[in-house]
Amino acid sequence: MAKLFRFAVALLLVSGAAGLLSFERSSQPADTTVTVIALRTEYAANPLGIDVREPRLSWQIRAGGRGVTQSAYQIQVAPGDRTLRSGKGLTWDSGTVQSDESINRNYGGPPLQSGQRYYWQARIWDGSGKVSAWSEPAFWEMGLLQPSDWKAGWIEPDLPQDVSKSGPSPMLRREFALKGVIERARAYVTSHGLYELQLNGRRVGDALLTPGWTSYNKRLQYQTYDVTDLLRTGQNAVGVTLGNGWYRGNLAWADRRNVYGDRLALLMQIAVTYRDGRQETIATDPRWKAATGPILMSEIYHGETYDARLEKTGWTLPGFADAQWSGVKVAATARTFWSRRPGRRYARLTKSGPSPSCEPLPVTPSSTWDRTWWDGCG
Repeated sequence: MAKLFRFAVALLLVSGAAGLLSFERSSQPADTTVTVIALRTEYAANPLGIDVREPRLSWQIRAGGRGVTQSAYQIQVAPGDRTLRSGKGLTWDSGTVQSDESINRNYGGPPLQSGQRYYWQARIWDGSGKVSAWSEPAFWEMGLLQPSDWKAGWIEPDLPQDVSKSGPSPMLRREFALKGVIERARAYVTSHGLYELQLNGRRVGDALLTPGWTSYNKRLQYQTYDVTDLLRTGQNAVGVTLGNGWYRGNLAWADRRNVYGDRLALLMQIAVTYRDGRQETIATDPRWKAATGPILMSEIYHGETYDARLEKTGWTLPGFADAQWSGVKVAATARTFWSRRPGRRYARLTKSGPSPSCEPLPVTPSSTWDRTWWDGCG
């Protein structure tokens, strides 16, 4: 009986302490701070190469209280981070927009310029009319909006080939010198077939099977890469390996090949901005060299044959001896639609211990950029 009494007293004491703690917490003022976070442009965080001329902007709100709603918003866009923070020289100011919408709010300012980076921020008013602080700035960068923005020409490896069957994958390279301190560099790349790009011995990007599969006779995708950290003042080298892919590889049944064409080709330009404001473009042109290497056969559905004895060590580095390599041919301009798309990221097969394992890579939405333009060749 005494034990039962002591247990009841202890239970009452614990219950009383919990009640006091609950009362103390409830008596504290609620955190009513509202913050704008997770800014997205065309569903992506700080994307490069946007070709939507009126990008769609989205954000989330974080609040300390419950039931917080948005009653209005304001968006500001500027050509620089400092300009945005100062509020002077803005590209566009939406003003106060009475709306609870926070997804896919269209940019409504002056026409956007190819290759230009734009910074933006947003703030909101909650249901009681209290305004939040400005969000942390985000940015997007425009791609190549006009056919005239492409300074590069299509090049094809000038190598003997039998297009009736899968042959060695061609390797294309070129060396170039950069004279100045590099402020920014972007690579714009696409191909007939698949490509893998390297600069100064380092792979560019983590996407696989680029530029992706489309109806190549109607639309061809390209990717934009930030290659600032891969380039250096002085001598540089670029190398690209091409593969059949869906463009001319074996598709489905009946040994069907060359569905979209029978010649692999590359279109690429690197836009370099120096710290002193000068600009330079390194593009695909007749100065490139071509050869084959260790990939003897490569197909989407039939796998790959790789002979490591044929590797060309250092072929994407400056100073590589390519005197015995063949040249390239400048091809006619492709008649196609163009659209900017991020490269899809597939699972990369890696070896972990005695058995292979699949290392998942994040998938970038591929349905975001839907504007296209015609290259004027008809």
